[in-house]
Amino acid sequence: MASYEAPWRSTFLSHIQQVGSPTFTLSTLHPLDGNQFVPRARTVVFRGMWASLPDNPRNPAPLNPAVYASDLPVITTDVRMEKVPELIGSSREPSSASEVQSAIGGPVEAVFWMEKARTQWRFRGRAYVIGPDIELDAAAPVRAALQPWMRAVDDEQKDAWSWSRELTASFGNLSPIMRGSFRNPLPGTPLTQQPEPGLELGQEVDDVNDELARRNFRVLVIMPEEIDQIELSDPKRGRRWSHRAEVSQSGISWKTTELWP
Repeated sequence: MASYEAPWRSTFLSHIQQVGSPTFTLSTLHPLDGNQFVPRARTVVFRGMWASLPDNPRNPAPLNPAVYASDLPVITTDVRMEKVPELIGSSREPSSASEVQSAIGGPVEAVFWMEKARTQWRFRGRAYVIGPDIELDAAAPVRAALQPWMRAVDDEQKDAWSWSRELTASFGNLSPIMRGSFRNPLPGTPLTQQPEPGLELGQEVDDVNDELARRNFRVLVIMPEEIDQIELSDPKRGRRWSHRAEVSQSGISWKTTELWP
């Protein structure tokens, strides 16, 4: 289990706090016939680090006690979006969106440009899908993969921490209109196609256990294997670092090497 904070974490989070909207570019691999892949990229919103949600007094969901911290960036997504089947399809045989619950996904690259800090952060690693079955036996490989990256900060309350509660709290941390987006018509289908009952644009959802919205809601956790950090605040002397995760039986450690920019 990770026993100490990654050396890049505090700097990265301080840069995040300087941006108005913490968006970044997430790239996945889109599977084609014949075991071929093409890249896909989209802009997504950084939602914090797994197991340590940002404070939000408007979150109506029950919260976990502050038991864990991690170095795992998180986004939220609709399971019907292409990124989820792409993650699953790039790691094994493609599945339909309705079959994707919690799963070990494929490779991703996440690129942040921090304008005020004049720094680019490039995370390379693998994404994990957390869905409604996260507490079940079928999701045990996902829990087992993420647990070593979760640092315990309060051992006394470990038994009170719940994976499913963290998933619900992640849903609650969104605004009502954003929660309502998980009740949108099927993304990418023609306007002439009649949506299923209950699916329409512009809905607001206050109930964090709304059945239809939660059926489509997923959390994606990025496990960074390598991070490339380039600082360009001084135009005459750029700086660059490589941070590599080293996984062993004793836990997660990081090796940082300064590079020519």
